[in-house]
Amino acid sequence: MSVLDRSELEASPLADLHAIADQLGLDGFRRLRKGDLIDAILGESANGREGSDSGRDSDSLRDSEESGRQSTDSESGGGSSDRSQGGSTAAGARKRRTPRLRRGAGSKGEAEDVSADERESPSASRSSSSSSSSSSSSSSSSDPSDSSRRGRSGGERDGRGGRSGRGTAQPNGRAGASPSNAKVGEDSDGARSAEGVVELLGNGSAFLRVDPPEPSDDDVYISAAQVRRCELVSGDRVTGPVRTPRRSERYPSLLRIDTINGASADAVSEGAHYEDLPVVYPSERLALNAGDPTLDAIEWLTPLGRGSRAVIVGPARAGKTETLRRLLGALTAAAATAGVGDAGSGAPEITVVLAGARPEEIAEWREGPAAPVAALSFAASADAQGQAVDRAIEAAKRIAARGADAVVLIDGLDGMHPPAARKTLAAARNLRDGGSLTVIATAARPFGGETTVIALDAGLTDSGLPILDLAGSGTLKAELLVGEDGAKAIAKARAEARN
Repeated sequence: MSVLDRSELEASPLADLHAIADQLGLDGFRRLRKGDLIDAILGESANGREGSDSGRDSDSLRDSEESGRQSTDSESGGGSSDRSQGGSTAAGARKRRTPRLRRGAGSKGEAEDVSADERESPSASRSSSSSSSSSSSSSSSSDPSDSSRRGRSGGERDGRGGRSGRGTAQPNGRAGASPSNAKVGEDSDGARSAEGVVELLGNGSAFLRVDPPEPSDDDVYISAAQVRRCELVSGDRVTGPVRTPRRSERYPSLLRIDTINGASADAVSEGAHYEDLPVVYPSERLALNAGDPTLDAIEWLTPLGRGSRAVIVGPARAGKTETLRRLLGALTAAAATAGVGDAGSGAPEITVVLAGARPEEIAEWREGPAAPVAALSFAASADAQGQAVDRAIEAAKRIAARGADAVVLIDGLDGMHPPAARKTLAAARNLRDGGSLTVIATAARPFGGETTVIALDAGLTDSGLPILDLAGSGTLKAELLVGEDGAKAIAKARAEARN
């Protein structure tokens, strides 16, 4: 398993690349252009891995650009920090040269020591406190409002690095983890080891809760790079060796991940990528059973399925946000009835993201049945909104890849760049013989590629209820969700609406 990835290095700021080069012992790295520096880092990293038991033993090298964020995370209870995105370099554009390498810089022990020192270096501090709004999809960042949002299990807490995000509830298909037997001890080599349950933070990093779900002083920090590399989700039971906290750090750090839910981390991480898994049209309808006129119309005339790519569209004040909130209420009620997080329950994991919302709406959403994992007002930049949505989508993709079902509700997509909005919608899919990711978002108009469009008529909202514009609405392959007779009834109703 590769420790360093070229695409991530190209997306990293130059300061982070200098920090990695310094750990590897590269001579004259500050005089190199970015493309040459990346080549040198990859070359030296490969040399340093020869003779190692596993590529994961050098995790600290790849995590160096992110590990300095630990003190920020712990002080804010999971608050986020942003990294600037470096520009990409055209491959093969010019002849590259490899600098002289300093011998002996690739060993595991030295890598860990240098990584710890780098956490305390000015460059690492700058990386941990950066508030740039530009980042690649693998970067970890969020709007300042994230630090005050509440998680599903009671919200974020104080400076102990407490609760954050969606808690440790596990969706169907993920290995269960009982709070018992969580421990911090020593492994067979005498190194300190930890076992516990993962709780993701809003910025992409995580904590290993040794006494879940409550935070503890023995909790272990997990860098965002390790979360991405091992595709961790909240609720995963993880084991691995830890390093004691150094100066300015509040918590010990996980050096590497050995097992995930009892299986080798290598086996879990090297499975098929989400985008490579075979997909089919949604065939299992999301039952709402809300007894609400608007939701009843949606359920039977524009049905939603597990894996649907749905957009609620309409002009301003047509009731898009209100419709999405009603959908959330119906979906969470159905999940509670099924017993979300229980093995075999079939209840999806529900996530809410607010991007470009009004402050008053953010307050209302936070008091709802599922608090948003990220809430950005319309004052946030398009990049910041896209990053918040992307983090939620990436976490949901990991859930679906494990064989469970995830639903992400987004209000809305209009404040994002159009390519980012289309990428968000494209992530929704029904995996053949696997899980599913359903995306339901609001927007002024369809982006293209949706499987379901729920159009609202602003001219018919005098009743105080969002009204479905049946002529502009529709679901692809509706017969897979409601049967042939149901699909014929939908077609007839739409034809009548056009006349």
